[in-house]
Amino acid sequence: MEDGTSCAPGSEKVTEEQCAPVCGLVRDVLDRIGDKWSLLVLNLLSGRTMRFMDIRRAVPDISQRMLTVTLRHLERDGIIKRTAYPTVPVTVEYCLTPLGTTLIHSVIALVRWTAEHEREIAAARSTYDARLEEPILLQPRDRAARLSG
Repeated sequence: MEDGTSCAPGSEKVTEEQCAPVCGLVRDVLDRIGDKWSLLVLNLLSGRTMRFMDIRRAVPDISQRMLTVTLRHLERDGIIKRTAYPTVPVTVEYCLTPLGTTLIHSVIALVRWTAEHEREIAAARSTYDARLEEPILLQPRDRAARLSG
């Protein structure tokens, strides 16, 4: 960690020893919430309970295995609640927990921001990608200059 880098907003200077436990948890939770599928799933569960297959249909690009893994991680962190009913086949429903409900406002804001700036993000990506496709021109150097330099 660089000198003066803080672990928490508003912190003056935090040592690595002070920051390590908190930063590790923050990084772990942000990795989980910010993964490819969690934000979409959380947004879907905002204010409603959904069955597994309903979530799967609402997010068509996700595999059954990846949805299962995503839901298990969110359940482990206490963000969603899983309820299984003894039917044949088993019916499983998911909803936000009170903890998940506190997170949903931030999730919705992030999803809304992404939707509002979709064109700008796409344009920035195109500009960046086009730059990568341009050949890198190396300036010819005098052999003597290279050997002496």
